[in-house]
Amino acid sequence: MGAIVDFLNEILMFFNNVTGNYGIAIILLTLLIRLVTWPLQNKQLTSAKAMQELQPELKKLQEKYKNDKEKLNQATMELWKEHKVNPAASCLPLLIQMPVLWAMFQVLRDQVTIADTMFLGMDMTVSVMDLRELGLLFAATSIGYYLLVIISGVTTFLQQKMMMSDKSQQAMMIMMPLMLLFFSLQFPAGLVLYWVVNNSLSIGQHFLINKNVKKGAVTE
Repeated sequence: MGAIVDFLNEILMFFNNVTGNYGIAIILLTLLIRLVTWPLQNKQLTSAKAMQELQPELKKLQEKYKNDKEKLNQATMELWKEHKVNPAASCLPLLIQMPVLWAMFQVLRDQVTIADTMFLGMDMTVSVMDLRELGLLFAATSIGYYLLVIISGVTTFLQQKMMMSDKSQQAMMIMMPLMLLFFSLQFPAGLVLYWVVNNSLSIGQHFLINKNVKKGAVTE
């Protein structure tokens, strides 16, 4: 993990030196990470879209084999194979994203090598919880921090909504944004900015996939 943190920090320093703006440097680093992981993310989102399209067929199978779990599993596997859907494809990008997110947290948490860490009136190393200790929790200058946290929750909700069509997953669709809202209060603003930009790119990528994946067919 230390190597990842050092690598991301070096890239962040490079972008900051080039742009002279810490917030823009974070955005550029997010774009770079997204570009590198694009193929895996594309596979994840394509698989999620395919699973959405197959929900009606899966419900029919569940009704048909509601008393025979073995046949239901077999029929489900055949359906996935027929449409070239791999449910496990959505797991790998998430497994990769979590270490990157944790590394970004470490990079942005205690950034002491940059003199100016301000962006749009916010110190990217400060969290909402830090504002309380600084006596700025209800200051007018703190509005940006709250807006950023709210946007992180909204973009997380939109991303989850686009990837989940099963009603049984609606609870998770609500819980995930709420959890992110809670954690975003404790995360440095720079990490919340990273999450917002990453979510926005994911939503845009999902729109592109929706145009390319036709109902009942999956393209690699």
